[in-house]
Amino acid sequence: MIEDIVSLHLPVEETFRIRKNVIRHGEGKRLCVVTGIHGDELEGQYVCFLLARILNQQPELLHGSVEIYPAVNPLGIDSIQRGIPGFDLDMNRTFPGSDSGVMTEFVAKKLVADAAGADAVFDIHASNIFLTEVPQIRINELHREMLLPLARQANMDFIWIHGASTVLESTFAYSLNSIGTPCLVVEMGVGMRMTEKYGQQLTNGILHVMKTMGMWDGDVPPVSEPVLCDAEDEVIFLNASCSGMFMKTKEQGSLVKKGETVGYVFHPLRGEVLEYVTAEKSGLLFTIREYPLVEEGSLIGRILVREDMQK
Repeated sequence: MIEDIVSLHLPVEETFRIRKNVIRHGEGKRLCVVTGIHGDELEGQYVCFLLARILNQQPELLHGSVEIYPAVNPLGIDSIQRGIPGFDLDMNRTFPGSDSGVMTEFVAKKLVADAAGADAVFDIHASNIFLTEVPQIRINELHREMLLPLARQANMDFIWIHGASTVLESTFAYSLNSIGTPCLVVEMGVGMRMTEKYGQQLTNGILHVMKTMGMWDGDVPPVSEPVLCDAEDEVIFLNASCSGMFMKTKEQGSLVKKGETVGYVFHPLRGEVLEYVTAEKSGLLFTIREYPLVEEGSLIGRILVREDMQK
């Protein structure tokens, strides 16, 4: 059943509308899948499609309610912009919102209120157009105890627990977690693209979570054991030391040794390699540059340092 969460009049006879698909069968728990907060992050669209199709094909296997929100920033998705067009604003910096605020704050308030009370929420993001991320869940350490057991069931490759000092209190996930509604932030793939493999992987993970919650009686493939990056673990950021074009030689998810090349920056006119970007320590390369044009200081990759690889 398609429901409107917010419907507001815009100039020139247009309407700002956020909609969700509620798939319900029998009694049970409630799970929400939210994506499209950033309009240039499309990986979650494929997950919404796969999940809705599976549930619609086998509704008798569902016990409870699954609510799918594919586009909570519809104007951003329509124009492939990260923020809300016309407001020069990142929607994920407007939560928890306000009933008496401007339109963006009002919308944020309605979205939080609608998802509040769910037994689990997936807030799906992609990277920007510059970087590719392995499928991962990001958790701030303030909500570690509530979220980590759930995150381990979600079939992601990587769990990154951030220190409390890096927490953004104005995000959708923080607003829900702070009121006791478990919300997992998923980051995967690259901006403005959809990755079929990652979409299927996360869909299987959501179904696995549903199965552990007693919401799903269908078959679910085994889930992978994620690599855990705790708040005190060392993460190395690789940055370009010069401007040029970047070619990666390692894929995201690769294990790299100290001194190993992950890519190089070259000068297309002179035919010269300007810099070989190498791993400062051994570990897991969980982020790699996707967009080839770089400037001095551009982020090239992130490595989780692994002590068992330092020999």
